[in-house]
Amino acid sequence: MISTSQAEADLLASVPSGLFIGGEWVDAAGGRTFDVRDPSTNAVVKTIADAGPEDGIRALDAAVAAQEAWAATAPRTRSDLLRRAFDLVRERADDLALLMTLEMGKPLAEARGEVTYGGEFLRWFSEEAVRINGRYGLNPEGTGRMVVSQRPVGPSFFITPWNFPLAMATRKIAPALAAGCTVVIKPAELTPLTTLLFASILQEAGLPAGVVNVITTTASGDVSAPIIADPRLRKMSFTGSTPVGRKLIAQAAEGVLRVSMELGGNAPFVVFEDADLDEAVDGAMAAKFRNIGQACTAANRFIVHADIAEAFAARVTERVAAMRVGRGTEDGVQIGPLIDERAVVKASDLVADAVDRGARVLTGGEAIEGEGTFFAPTVVSDVAPGSAILREEIFGPVLAISTFETEEEAVRLANDTEYGLVSYVFTRDLARGHRMIDRLETGMMGLNVGVLSNAAAPFGGVKQSGVGREGGLEGIHEYLSTKYTLIPVG
Repeated sequence: MISTSQAEADLLASVPSGLFIGGEWVDAAGGRTFDVRDPSTNAVVKTIADAGPEDGIRALDAAVAAQEAWAATAPRTRSDLLRRAFDLVRERADDLALLMTLEMGKPLAEARGEVTYGGEFLRWFSEEAVRINGRYGLNPEGTGRMVVSQRPVGPSFFITPWNFPLAMATRKIAPALAAGCTVVIKPAELTPLTTLLFASILQEAGLPAGVVNVITTTASGDVSAPIIADPRLRKMSFTGSTPVGRKLIAQAAEGVLRVSMELGGNAPFVVFEDADLDEAVDGAMAAKFRNIGQACTAANRFIVHADIAEAFAARVTERVAAMRVGRGTEDGVQIGPLIDERAVVKASDLVADAVDRGARVLTGGEAIEGEGTFFAPTVVSDVAPGSAILREEIFGPVLAISTFETEEEAVRLANDTEYGLVSYVFTRDLARGHRMIDRLETGMMGLNVGVLSNAAAPFGGVKQSGVGREGGLEGIHEYLSTKYTLIPVG
């Protein structure tokens, strides 16, 4: 039997360490490298190429060179490639899951769930590739026939975050390839290995040279800026924080680039007095602690009716206090490490501020001493208005409860944020549920559910949470431009 450590070593050895440019694995200019670390131990797991600006332009050169041929490739051929990639991802599910756990820290069971979720974007957009259509018809005056067609936008640049290393890559790459666009992708410095392994899977699936290019780097701004400024680039997609997103939008404006921005969240989780409390607690656990709380869709503000707040707090506290913390590869672990020390400090500071303003810590509330960057799963109740934990995205395993008395107050509290990615509502009143759909200012809403992401659904937000949608019927249109042609009657 192969030991766990040997299995990890063999997997890591199989992951390419170079940049993927023009269908080849190459070193960074000057041979620069950087270390990728396991957040549960801080140990180096692999050393990989560290791209500079010249490498980024090399990758864009390759994408530009491949664009015309890829756009002209038959939709069925593009579809078949994505379907082969989906099948290969399923075959390599255990490897991809373990790799994500090693570089990001999430429990292995959750990593397996991400492989399933991420793979679905490949399957979904393999099906959408052959359904790109337009329209044809006589104009109202009867003088000509209108042809409306869809064309690929062109070379696209993707910047992905560290928290969902596979799904964020497939959610962007799959629709781009389905539409006929070529890609340069820059994964997060903290979790680049999954993208490298996925690129090798695409290569095995028959990806033509230059259609997808991967650049890993510790100098994100320096590498990204010349790519974004290059007039050959036509599309940029970014998932990450709102402050960084604003800067990227400003850079993209110079070239009038098409942009998709999936930015920060501050999700309200509203529990009305008539809610099924068991459902609400189950939903809370999923919405808050999935991915160790490190998700833009994570519930951030638990807004609970005063009549049931004590019972809700007691039930979630019992569940949270029993959660097992540890390295994600260990059996039964539910909470892995936070991504780095800065995340631990942020969670600690937010809890301390809430307590200073009168909140009570019901369980957890502090960093766990020892190896790795762990923070105890936490419940904080009686959170006062004005607390930083209600304004800032926590991105950690901290459940913060405040209360309301009326529906109007619940709506006001839920909408009292610059963000608008997702909201969660628990109520048995169908009419109230429909009112919340209309009144809550978010791009997505879970009604009596705590997890709502699906490859067949449009993912995205409003206000400072971004522009554009990923997934669903809408996702492929982010990579298509509309062309209108008039043919005279005669």
